[in-house]
Amino acid sequence: MGANVLYRRDIISDNRSILLPSIAGVSQFSAVDYPGHLCAVIYTQGCPCRCRYCHNPNLQRGGPGSSIVSWPMVMEWLATRRGLLDAVAFCGGEPTVHKSLLLAIKQVKALGFNVALHTSGLYPHNFAKVLPLLDWVGFDVKSLFARYPDVTGVPGSGGKVKESLERMLSSNISYELRTTVHNAILSSADLVMMARELQMLGVSRWVLQRFNKAGCADLELVANHTEIDGDLVDRLRVYVPNILVR
Repeated sequence: MGANVLYRRDIISDNRSILLPSIAGVSQFSAVDYPGHLCAVIYTQGCPCRCRYCHNPNLQRGGPGSSIVSWPMVMEWLATRRGLLDAVAFCGGEPTVHKSLLLAIKQVKALGFNVALHTSGLYPHNFAKVLPLLDWVGFDVKSLFARYPDVTGVPGSGGKVKESLERMLSSNISYELRTTVHNAILSSADLVMMARELQMLGVSRWVLQRFNKAGCADLELVANHTEIDGDLVDRLRVYVPNILVR
């Protein structure tokens, strides 16, 4: 999480938050978490994935009742931002691990904000419930669906992510599909096969994210990574025409 974050000293948890997503922090403004919009960012606590390149490992653990930030006071603060911010983005962790995310989004929408969600798609049932209320989705595709457990450490995760992705694509919602690229995790051949899978699903735009060593606890990954090869990107564009390298 970056600057301008509300931490424990600013907002203290209370019992009224128990039925809402566990919150680790709130970034007061961002111009990148919902493209084209100025938004606040709510970071939820808890994620089942144990991706080696994760740069927010402190958000992995935790579940209901583990908030260090009070939801009612976040709502009070958001009410003062009406007319100043366009939207609220839910990030993680994995926000859809919380069944109560639906209630949280409804409360944010009631204040007049658009809502963006950053998700790994691991909870297709919970994702399907909130999808009709969303204005934009940042969706992580981490690997070939058949090899997902190798990256996430979660058995059966590939099928769940594919189900969520298919739901999103059929909804016509605005989205960004992105993959973090590290040569020790995804080979060039893996990425070409991923591009084929995405083409079959109807994906036409894809963001390849450079590995971010900030916050990564895996020293092997930090020491051994290469840039995304331009020739490889050209090969991938045969299948997914609109590719952005970030």
